Amino acid sequence: MRISSSVPLCILGSFVCISSAFCADQPQWGRAWDRNQVSTETGLPDSFDPATGTNLRWKADLGTETYSTPVVAGGKVFIGTNNHRPRDPHHIGDRGVTMCFKESDGSLCWQLVSEKIGVKDVYLDWPRAGNSCPATVEGNRVYTLTSSNKVVCLDIDGLANGNDGPFKDEARFASPADKDPDPLCDLDADILWAFDIPSQAGTYPHDAAHASILIDGPFLYLNTSNGVDNTHRKIRKPDGPSLIVLDKVSGRLLARDNEGIGPRIFHSTWSSPGIGVIGDRRFVYFAGGDGVCYAFEPLKTPPVTGTVETLKCIWKFDPDPTGPKENVSQFLTNREVSPSNIKGMAVFNAGRMFVAVGGDIWWGKNQAWLKCFKAEGTGDITSSALVWSYDLNRHSCSTPAIIDGLVFAADAQGWLHCIDAATGKAVWTHDLGAEIWASPMVADGKVYLGTRRGELWVFAASREKKQLAAVDLDAPISATVIAANKTLFIATNKTLYAVGVGK
Repeated sequence: MRISSSVPLCILGSFVCISSAFCADQPQWGRAWDRNQVSTETGLPDSFDPATGTNLRWKADLGTETYSTPVVAGGKVFIGTNNHRPRDPHHIGDRGVTMCFKESDGSLCWQLVSEKIGVKDVYLDWPRAGNSCPATVEGNRVYTLTSSNKVVCLDIDGLANGNDGPFKDEARFASPADKDPDPLCDLDADILWAFDIPSQAGTYPHDAAHASILIDGPFLYLNTSNGVDNTHRKIRKPDGPSLIVLDKVSGRLLARDNEGIGPRIFHSTWSSPGIGVIGDRRFVYFAGGDGVCYAFEPLKTPPVTGTVETLKCIWKFDPDPTGPKENVSQFLTNREVSPSNIKGMAVFNAGRMFVAVGGDIWWGKNQAWLKCFKAEGTGDITSSALVWSYDLNRHSCSTPAIIDGLVFAADAQGWLHCIDAATGKAVWTHDLGAEIWASPMVADGKVYLGTRRGELWVFAASREKKQLAAVDLDAPISATVIAANKTLFIATNKTLYAVGVGK
């Protein structure tokens, strides 16, 4: 056998606060305020062996396609997958599933099962893709999205402690519209409220939902997955929002962007928002489906019931200013000239933004970059804010990790890049030999990254290139590795592994 994210947080008050000792859980994908894929966990293994059980604490079966990064909170592990290895005989067929496992042993606590909506247009909710969104956990509430683009607030304990409200129709929610609902059991999720983004916010999703919800006090910020239809040439909802804000208690729509992003979306709205702080100024940043980065004033108080506020834009930065911005569909399948888009999340670090941007992996040009720019100023800062630009190989679906003056970034062609954060110069690179959709995660002096060939690679997080391991696993890896409570959580398409030293 070849031995081939994310600071834990305490979410307190009106903002994400960091305690002096740091929390041990990892309650959302990446650090909540800046989305950096870095963890303070220590004592983590370089590698593990699923065959012999070396460093393997437990493993749990998932579906057959898993694109969701796991999160850990309150003694539980949450991950989205599909239903092609069903756990409940009442729920058979193509469904979106979010599973909740016991952190200590990997036993299944409960699962959210949701219907698919892509009957007439499979691109609305791609077959077999399952629930692709990672959960965001705060206290006893779990926030996530179904593949059909419904935001749900769940009870962390499921139905085992009763069916809390106001939402009571979990049976109908889990069943196709043409099928009588099955009775509920303790294995089902307890939905507290649900918000249907397409019908209630006026969007047309593409390929399923792909958002990691950001909590800021009483507010939930998330991207809408608004995108093209099945022709890939038409935006059905050009006036639909790309970024929305919900009330975390009720699910009420509170605010949306109004930047006119819709007509410029080349494929879909992939990237999730984060929070930046410079001095006494806080801002919510967001990479739109038009390939442009935006910063907005955070909401301070909820708007009056029945009204939806417009988010106030502070600045915008175009990482690809020479790329086409109008009539973007005419550049479909053009591998030399096309608009850019952003699939991973932008990361805020030391007053700067780091974002991977480039031609769409399936439909656009081969050119791609990692851009670093100053997160300051007002209005269009494109001409003044760029610090450096680093060429990537084709596109990147990943979010970078920044630590100790180094940026670790991956591109879809299969390369891991270690870049000097100050200068944008390559420190070292490595060809992993397979497509990469996951993001590198740094913890305990190591960089962890999975490939679509099913290998988990581990490198030293240093200026000297040092490969520590390359572990062959059972299926492709699309999810980012996370670290919590002295444990690595690694998801392939089929299996969730919990890995720790000496287990």
